[in-house]
Amino acid sequence: MPKWLKNFLAPDSGGQGGYPVANSQYYSNAYTGQTEAFDPANSMEAEIKTWYNNEALENARSNHIFTQFAKNIPLPEHHGMTVEMRKANTFGDVPRLQEGVIPDGQKFGYSAVQATVFEYGTYTSLGRRLERHAIDPVAQDAAEEMGAAGGNTQDKIARNVALSGSNVMYCDKADGTRVSTRSQLTRDCVLTPTMVNRAVTWLKKHKAPKINGKYVAIIHPSVTFDIRESKGWLDAHEYAHPDEIYNGEIGELHGVRFIESDNAKVFRGTPLADGDLTVASAVNGSKTVPVSGASLEADALKDRYVLLGGVKYKIESNTANAITLDTAVTAAANTPIYPGEGGADGIAVYGCIFLGKNAFGMIDVAGGNMEVIVKTPEQAGGPLNQFGTIGVYFETGGGVLYEERLLRVECGSYYSDTDEDPDA
Repeated sequence: MPKWLKNFLAPDSGGQGGYPVANSQYYSNAYTGQTEAFDPANSMEAEIKTWYNNEALENARSNHIFTQFAKNIPLPEHHGMTVEMRKANTFGDVPRLQEGVIPDGQKFGYSAVQATVFEYGTYTSLGRRLERHAIDPVAQDAAEEMGAAGGNTQDKIARNVALSGSNVMYCDKADGTRVSTRSQLTRDCVLTPTMVNRAVTWLKKHKAPKINGKYVAIIHPSVTFDIRESKGWLDAHEYAHPDEIYNGEIGELHGVRFIESDNAKVFRGTPLADGDLTVASAVNGSKTVPVSGASLEADALKDRYVLLGGVKYKIESNTANAITLDTAVTAAANTPIYPGEGGADGIAVYGCIFLGKNAFGMIDVAGGNMEVIVKTPEQAGGPLNQFGTIGVYFETGGGVLYEERLLRVECGSYYSDTDEDPDA
């Protein structure tokens, strides 16, 4: 049983079983066997809390893949909730002078990016009887899972900031055909050494500074499967000392250090219905398309996207057996209707983030760092002290600092047919 839980369940001052009064701590005298209370000056409460939080926060840090490449932007207390991040504009080339002629000169200025911080938090309650009778260390396990959930959420928030960059490149098909939209990507549009080289060239042409001498790419495990088979790939242990390897680093190719994360974005969306939707009867120049294969809940698909005949449309509304699109279509009966958030035929598409130094930033809020908060039954359990709580709380926000240092490369994979979008 954890030490802190023993303290919760220590006998009361009358020798009867039960919870002690709030903030009391007890120990057993090894010589007399008597249970005695610590005096306030010798309380172990602070020591227990530190041990408890470290256990959870260590678990949280293991999930930080994207945040390790973000510029840390401090936000002191009492300075509002929005941070303006400024950068000096660059000058053009210095012209050759003509004797006696004053040049026009160049204007100097700054560009600004603003980011706002938001609160995040959740908790679980653990009943008094559960604490007393459970076989497993329930509270310790709950704290670890809270820490993992908090770290995972922070990492996804940082990922979404990086995904908000405007520069996108699509992987070619296996036969070399260029792709210009996500909905054209097929499962054979995998990330290849050629595409990696193209992404590196793009970053170099935009003068993106490197991170410790290399660019960085954060990819999904399914993409790792494809790229790791490539000639020239080096596993991380072949070129770096263990102390120099980033969290999640797996290898290098063409001067890019690859970081693997199961939080890397998968674009697919949820299934449109319980069955496979098709066009029920031929449509000729109409926005309303009758569907078959499943019965829909009214407006359940509103604002979703679909692929119909390889073209992407937005759903304005739907009934039980028809969808109304934003554009008139012509389609034959039995034409498949796929979710439009992913690639061709509704397959999963992967967002690979290639970046240079300080491409995006995350706000470090003074007093808002992730905290695992433990409330004893005396603090949270109501009039009968029936339960305690374990929760996680933090504040964060971020923004893209340099668009020219951030490139999203979208691709398919061998696993595009089976992978789902965990965020959908």
